[in-house]
Amino acid sequence: MAAQNHHLFHHNKDGENSVDGGNPVDYRKEEKKKKHLEQLGGFGVVAAGTYALHEKHEAKKEPEHAHKHKVEEEIAAAVAVGTGGYAFHEHHKKKEAKKNDKEAHGKKDHHLF
Repeated sequence: MAAQNHHLFHHNKDGENSVDGGNPVDYRKEEKKKKHLEQLGGFGVVAAGTYALHEKHEAKKEPEHAHKHKVEEEIAAAVAVGTGGYAFHEHHKKKEAKKNDKEAHGKKDHHLF
């Protein structure tokens, strides 16, 4: 059986791409939105990473509460990794939107190698 690609966008009878069944997709607007979400994901990585470092410092500073700070450090590190994955995901969605915009306007990439 052939592989089937599932996409968010569907084609109308007129050949126009749409999301909600009638309005054409503005790929440039979609690309800008994905870029914004990618940047927010990056800020989340920085914030969670900074908090993890803060908790690591607090664990050394307050030995009587070290376990609590180590747990919070691990949670913040996990959040940083998850947010990084989200930013990576949005980066690829942004690239896809950019490619779709080029295709919608008749521009094609010619790869020589």
